[in-house]
Amino acid sequence: MAVRVRQLEKRLSEKLGETAWQESGLGASPDIDQLQGCITMLEQDLADIRGLLYERTEELDAARAANRELTRALNHAR
Repeated sequence: MAVRVRQLEKRLSEKLGETAWQESGLGASPDIDQLQGCITMLEQDLADIRGLLYERTEELDAARAANRELTRALNHAR
């Protein structure tokens, strides 16, 4: 009986400790951990999209430069 009482006291102590930890604001709630993971994923997606945008902008600038050169060559040929 004494062993069982110690087991129950230990479980109660752990539960009270967890509750106190969460209510104190010192421990991150599961929602916050999930949101942090989501933020990290979105930041990576943003970085990837910015990289793609940079590549597309470079391609567009190169195409515009080529178009200007072709237009100049066509105008000089007349």
